[in-house]
Amino acid sequence: MARFAWIFPVLFLICTCSTLFAEEKDTVVKIYVVYSEHNYHEPWQMKGISSRHGSGVIIHGNRILTNAHVVCDNTFLQVRKSGQAKRYTAIVDMIDHKSDLALLKVNDPDFFKGIVPIGFGHFSRIKDEVYAYGFPEGGDKLSITKGVVSRVEHKKYKHAGSYLIACQLDASLNHGNSGGPIFKDGKIVGIAFQNHAEPQAENIGYMIPIPVIRHFLKDIADNHLDGIPEFGISMQKLENQDMRAFYQMTDIQTGVLINAIYPDSPAIGYLEVNDVLLKINDLNIENDGTIEFRKGERTYLGFIIQQKQINESVTLTVLRKGNLVSVELPLTKALHCCRLVSYRQYETEPEFYIIGGLVFEALAMNYLYEYGGSDFSLNAPTELLNLFYNGFPSKDQKDIVMLAQVLPDDVNIGYHEFINGIISKVNGKTIVALEDLITAFENGEGDYHIIEDIRGFKIVLNRDAVEKSNKRILAKYKISSDRSLKFKSLNKKHY
Repeated sequence: MARFAWIFPVLFLICTCSTLFAEEKDTVVKIYVVYSEHNYHEPWQMKGISSRHGSGVIIHGNRILTNAHVVCDNTFLQVRKSGQAKRYTAIVDMIDHKSDLALLKVNDPDFFKGIVPIGFGHFSRIKDEVYAYGFPEGGDKLSITKGVVSRVEHKKYKHAGSYLIACQLDASLNHGNSGGPIFKDGKIVGIAFQNHAEPQAENIGYMIPIPVIRHFLKDIADNHLDGIPEFGISMQKLENQDMRAFYQMTDIQTGVLINAIYPDSPAIGYLEVNDVLLKINDLNIENDGTIEFRKGERTYLGFIIQQKQINESVTLTVLRKGNLVSVELPLTKALHCCRLVSYRQYETEPEFYIIGGLVFEALAMNYLYEYGGSDFSLNAPTELLNLFYNGFPSKDQKDIVMLAQVLPDDVNIGYHEFINGIISKVNGKTIVALEDLITAFENGEGDYHIIEDIRGFKIVLNRDAVEKSNKRILAKYKISSDRSLKFKSLNKKHY
């Protein structure tokens, strides 16, 4: 018997490993999504119904963690556990588009029977071996691929344009993997969310790592999403020796130059233009704008801010006119609070106003996206693209208000080709935001409405003729309202 004694621990080990594997596998779900998006080129209506699928993982509290981009704009959700046939109806509990994460709920308690949720692991390191679980294209069964973490650095999250920490993997991630868990040693260490789309790149995928996931879960612990903080400033690298000398930096000082502080920035009153930002919470900022977040690893200085919750603070060391100044900065604003043109929005009605068949709209990335999806930069109007990429808000410009479309009618003859013009004035009033345009039309006096764009082009419409035409035009084009819901309270005349 003694010669067989070694078999029992081996069998026990095999059984234990199989149990762990089964627990991981059983927590992975396939998500079926029916969705409908707003039409930003015809902002009074929705697009048709479409469908897609993704992956998710059951976590503590009987919730399913997945990507925001998997479930955004949904009208109906179903989920199915790995190895099961039955689908269960689900709803979105919480969603954060900036971090591309969402939590789903299933009200039927049978869905969670026999499931032991997997816990979270540690922030991944380079060379970690990980396993990606999900339901990619090419089959209906669970797929498991092995990979290695090859990079840990800031990356642009495609879904909402956020610049956050991410981990690069060489595991194969394809459509359908999104939202699926990445496991290491039986723990969740990330959520698959995008891949590198360039044709010359092979097997380059990315996962949302633990710091972003933990921030999201901590943020929504009170059932309210506050978001990820940001400074609301523009910074410039200080890699040129003459620049550093001009701003009175010593040979051992490194940092970045603050060259703009935007309206609504939490830094107003705390920082100044031409301050040199040297440290965040005693971490040195290099001249290239990076900090050492782990020994031998560097990333964008915003990583420290992005670990904080809204209304927490950071301590900054700045060089101001040659003097060291310590600043305790409260982080009161979330990512993208200071953009002139918003990144792509979800579950959000376009902001529009129609008068005399002229359709005015606040420019958003969604409008540009209609010019070819992810390839919109090849086809969208150059002037609008420039504002999206390079525009910044000011006291005199909070929105880009444009003439998005002209609904042809006798009242607007001669103006049918006037589209995508950026409006600067209406009836002599400067247009800072779409609300100003509506007020200028509805409170204007005189016989004519006069609209001017930034090039000086003018549209002149007879006021009485416009008022008589509004109801007719809306009925002709099957439009239920002359404005988006946000501006209903400004409506002096209901058509």
